[in-house]
Amino acid sequence: VQLQASGGGLVQAGGSLRLSCIGSGSIRSIVSMGWYRQAPGKQRELVARITRGNSTNYADSVKGRFTISRDNAKNTVYLQMDNLKPEDTAVYYCNALGLVAYWGKGTQVTVSS
Repeated sequence: VQLQASGGGLVQAGGSLRLSCIGSGSIRSIVSMGWYRQAPGKQRELVARITRGNSTNYADSVKGRFTISRDNAKNTVYLQMDNLKPEDTAVYYCNALGLVAYWGKGTQVTVSS
């Protein structure tokens, strides 16, 4: 499984960004997909996850601001990020879980105050 993430960038606090992650390869083996982030000097943390059955879960810090969704026809998972805060600044990574975990290259999100 290969994952390609895009959509990061620089935005002012209160702004929005949408991340996309396109999967290819053995997609049928994937049971859930998600987004993680890692800020400088911090551990990588789960931001949001969506299962094949469209169940979702979010980190408490992003609940009500971020929305994860998927388009199965396009093998794509999205992360809509609204009301961004400077503390959301991090490298965001797409993740897919099947028999093993797969990771895409990160995309930088920078939120200025």
